[in-house]
Amino acid sequence: MQAQMQHAMIQITKGMGECIGLDTLQHLVERFYHTQERFIIKAGFDPTAPDLHLGHAVLLEKLATLQKHGGFVKFLIGDFTARIGDPSGKSETRKPLSEEEVQENAKTYAKQVFKVLDPTLTEVCFNSTWLNALGSAGMLTLASKFSVARMLERDDFEKRYQNNQSISLVEFLYPLLQGYDSVALACDLELGGNDQKFNLMVGRFLQRAYGLDKEQSVLTMPLLEGLDGVQKMSKSLGNYIAITEEPASMYAKLLSISDTLMWRYYELLSTKTPDQIAQLQEAVRTSKAHPKAVKEELALEITTRWHSEQQAQSAKIEFDKIFSQKQAPSQMPEWHFESGAWIASVLKECQLCPSSSQARRDIAGGGVRLNHEVLKDDRYQFSKGSYIVQVGKRKFALVHIH
Repeated sequence: MQAQMQHAMIQITKGMGECIGLDTLQHLVERFYHTQERFIIKAGFDPTAPDLHLGHAVLLEKLATLQKHGGFVKFLIGDFTARIGDPSGKSETRKPLSEEEVQENAKTYAKQVFKVLDPTLTEVCFNSTWLNALGSAGMLTLASKFSVARMLERDDFEKRYQNNQSISLVEFLYPLLQGYDSVALACDLELGGNDQKFNLMVGRFLQRAYGLDKEQSVLTMPLLEGLDGVQKMSKSLGNYIAITEEPASMYAKLLSISDTLMWRYYELLSTKTPDQIAQLQEAVRTSKAHPKAVKEELALEITTRWHSEQQAQSAKIEFDKIFSQKQAPSQMPEWHFESGAWIASVLKECQLCPSSSQARRDIAGGGVRLNHEVLKDDRYQFSKGSYIVQVGKRKFALVHIH
């Protein structure tokens, strides 16, 4: 039992940022192994976009680990709070989503998360269920539990206040409403990103304020850097890998991360133990393993996780075919043009370049190939025939000229 518990806590704490109430969490895990009684975990997701990315997967992987060691997940879709907008890290008031936008985005979540989470140990919840029922009297009671001074302890609120930037009263309500979710769900543990610590701690405080006989532990996870290796993964920054992304694209993007960043991805996304990751690092350091091979192993694992082993292996074969053997992909979009078509217009129409001016810049930079040969003439006009057109390393089209 002791060895089992030690293994469980190593897996649970792997890669975490911070855990408030770690002793309590360890007790809950021990209780599960003795009695099979599960503890309640809350993880909230605001449906501000229809697709999740690997940054969100950091939390999902940790939830899946906790399910193996006694956790029952309350997967909370913040359909009510999304209409306010989480102000965490924001320098200005965020535009709220409409109810229609929230519901549309929420539809895709369950299908995505159950690729990792055990559906028999997961309940999808919507916080509008209890927050709509809270009413005016309930909202006043909730607001009375927390002071403005405590709210201004939050870093982003304090900075905006000092800079005379607008903070709406609705934004003050967001941490309270998220915290009230912990009261309504009577959860034992809440997970969130490092930037969510204040909100998570409000939930812990409100459980005491409402007289619950428990105080949730709080476990935060680091924010995953995106493909640029600098800023956190974000759709708005374009440095993301969506978990719904096609296997070939997911695999290729994972191989594009730096050798340094891959260890961060191993730590936060891989199911390998810390000891196994340390062994890989040592193998690379001593030149017993090549970084590219270790990165391929990571790309295969993550692509398999979100798709299947067969699709991951096919993605690897396709990648090797294009990049190592410099062949064209097996399938490409096909386009038809008349003889004399201008290269820049063709690149734009085929969606290989966003504009004809960008197409000319790509040609000047040597980034455009026709039938595997670099094209340097930005005035080139096509004659009859079929051409494999390539822009950069990943964009291909099969162009037929009539």
